[in-house]
Amino acid sequence: MKGKTKDNIKARLDVVMFCNRKNMELVCDGSQVVKLKASFVLEKNAQLLVYKWLKSLRFPDGHASNISRLVNTEECKLYGMKSHECHVFTQTLILLAFCDLLSKRIWDALTEISHFFRDICSSKVNVYHIKRHETNIVKTICKLEMIFPPLFFDSMEHLPVHLPFEVKDRGPVQYGWMYPFERLDITRAM
Repeated sequence: MKGKTKDNIKARLDVVMFCNRKNMELVCDGSQVVKLKASFVLEKNAQLLVYKWLKSLRFPDGHASNISRLVNTEECKLYGMKSHECHVFTQTLILLAFCDLLSKRIWDALTEISHFFRDICSSKVNVYHIKRHETNIVKTICKLEMIFPPLFFDSMEHLPVHLPFEVKDRGPVQYGWMYPFERLDITRAM
């Protein structure tokens, strides 16, 4: 959404109050308050590189929708991603898109969350991996909390903690997700 960001003045004030991250605090420059560039923010040319790459992607039939139609390279934005496209992006594309663009610490945390969702969503689930994920996902979220401002985290960022327990109770999580119904065009059926 235009004008919406999780890296705003309120988030930076929260960083001062709750965190000890000097690189994300607001700086007074005379009569102006300036936000320092956060470590997770890409330069404009790097953003453009990622969006042009996304625009050029093609997937096999049935894997994902045509993500290139969701990309606006002029504004460096993605529009209209449904949950399945978000999961495809999280599980596979994030590793490729940001490999050389982000610092190793940030890319490692994103890689861990990507591997977590890939393993949780696989059609065959290894019980040992699920037990390992129960503890590792908490560490991964803590790493993400050290990178992103507190305002970034709401209830949705906490939900992965519960997914390994759900997998142990009923098997792979994707069988309970609503992708087929989300893709269904209700107006066409009427």
